Amino acid sequence: MADRMGFAPDVEIRCKRFRIGCIGAGFIMADVHLAAYADAGFPVIAIASRTRAKAEEVAKRRGIATVHDSPEALMADPRVEILDIAFPPDQQPGLMRAALKQSHIKAILAQKPLAMDFASAKALVAQAKAAGKVLSVNQNMRFDQSMRVLKQLLARGELGEPVLATIEMRAIPHWQSFLESYGRLTLLNMSIHHLDVLRYLFGDPASITTIAHRDPRTSFAHKDGITVSTLRFPSGLIAVSMEDVWAGPAREGGGSDIYIKWRVEGTDGLATGTIGWPDYPNGSPSTLRYASKATKGEWVEPKWDTMWFPHAFRGVMEQLQYALDRNETPELDGADNVKTMALVEAGYRSMADNRPVALAEFGV
Repeated sequence: MADRMGFAPDVEIRCKRFRIGCIGAGFIMADVHLAAYADAGFPVIAIASRTRAKAEEVAKRRGIATVHDSPEALMADPRVEILDIAFPPDQQPGLMRAALKQSHIKAILAQKPLAMDFASAKALVAQAKAAGKVLSVNQNMRFDQSMRVLKQLLARGELGEPVLATIEMRAIPHWQSFLESYGRLTLLNMSIHHLDVLRYLFGDPASITTIAHRDPRTSFAHKDGITVSTLRFPSGLIAVSMEDVWAGPAREGGGSDIYIKWRVEGTDGLATGTIGWPDYPNGSPSTLRYASKATKGEWVEPKWDTMWFPHAFRGVMEQLQYALDRNETPELDGADNVKTMALVEAGYRSMADNRPVALAEFGV
């Protein structure tokens, strides 16, 4: 629904008829996906996880009628039309390949990152296409309310030509235990949100330069703790994405100053905002304000009550439901996500080679 200024921070639910089977019963599925789906009225008919007991616990809490003994058993359920996966990225590709063999599964909603590296992600997209399945990737920051309104503001041209964009994250993630063996940390699992949303806002960059520092708090081996990436776009736009996962000794007796801020400067205006995610689970809406020549320099601040977590996940499922209903490409298309994975891979190459890396090196 659009507000009085014509902005639509949240999606309209245009389709909710395709039956969903969920694999995974951890936090992101139990407390985010399923909360959003219940709110929107999407039909979740079954769930499975690594252990039946965990799946049963979540099913009882969320009112899901069927619990399967294993992910494989759920995928074989002929009622499942959309498979929603919330498993670690090293395990996700195997589940996806198994799902592609099931004729009744029309579409897969995969987590980001789609796979552990660009080549694997590209192969999965090709396999889904060959199987005639719709593949969508859960890049949910595109449905954060401030990002959606910013996209609409840019489309109106009120900021003029974008000149400089920044995303500044100073927040401490909960690194899940499965990440410890990956050798890839922040770029693949946190920066990917910001790199993808910059593509959503401005199109594909020409190159990326990434530098990194180890996170002093994270004890397991890693190279990309604190990361800073500079993106150059064909228009001349510069975008900087910073992921400060250290954020100072907030947990070690020092002061705390946790936030995520963003800013876009254009030839005709300026927009700034915050992302509410660091406040989770208490929750607060993301924010946006802007001033431009069109507003005669006055600051305008649209308002909404919804939040990235969990409300943005309604949009993630809705875009897939609607695409299936219309036989169209989903907004969060797997083929498009390969370009985000290429950007992540280029960031790792930039770190290793100490140079800017063009996306053309990956053929995208």
